[in-house]
Amino acid sequence: MQEQPTHRADVPGDSEAHPGHGSHGSVGDGPDDHHGQHPEHDDRSEPGHSGGHGAHGGHPDSGSRAMAASATLHCLSGCAVGEISGLMIGTAIGLSTGWTIALAVGLAFFFGYLLSTLPLVKTGLGLGAALGVVFAADTLSIAVMEIVDNAVMALIPNAMDAGLVNWIFWVGMAIALTVAFFAAYPVNRYLLQRGKGHALTHQYHHGSSAAVTGVRRYIPTFPTSTLVAVIAAFMLGGLIVSIAAEGESGAVGEGHAAPRSDVLAPAKSGTS
Repeated sequence: MQEQPTHRADVPGDSEAHPGHGSHGSVGDGPDDHHGQHPEHDDRSEPGHSGGHGAHGGHPDSGSRAMAASATLHCLSGCAVGEISGLMIGTAIGLSTGWTIALAVGLAFFFGYLLSTLPLVKTGLGLGAALGVVFAADTLSIAVMEIVDNAVMALIPNAMDAGLVNWIFWVGMAIALTVAFFAAYPVNRYLLQRGKGHALTHQYHHGSSAAVTGVRRYIPTFPTSTLVAVIAAFMLGGLIVSIAAEGESGAVGEGHAAPRSDVLAPAKSGTS
């Protein structure tokens, strides 16, 4: 009869020594005590979990914007090369405005497709397969650029007929290409968000880690930033040359006009 109280006195001592077992062992308070014993688990899981999704939610959006801007610049560089080349050739051989525009648009598509096809072929894709991917990825973007670019050039007075040695042409071209970029940017972003457009070519650029061998090693590829810098420098050079040529022609015109007035002045005084 005296051992029972002694045994009961040991039970509280045991529960005090192992409080964790006491909380898990109680049936009624088990769930509440379990969360109470591990508050840090809940604090880390819930905010961390939601914060993780927030971070992942922001990543694709910012990534799609950067990728859309890069894709738009890439298409714009090909369009600019084709546009400038077509206008230069058309002006040099004396084509009409309509044929010059047609040539410029055709070359814009050609160079736009070319600059996208070369990197794909270099990664190991066949020419036919690469062209199929590029046609699906770039056609809409280039078409939007060409429509907007030529529309803006047509709206700027004398921009189409100014000629290459005229500052109006180069300023008009810069304005037209800038407007074309902002017109094609939302188109490229829309396509990228749906896994189309340059998303089709992106998987080939970053999906293959095999070394490039054979003749493919000699296929040239041009970074978009380099192309944009070269085109900007070329257009700036054309603008400078045009301004210099116009200033020189103005100076020559004034030089010819001055002797003529000197010759006419004595004639008037003699008749009087």
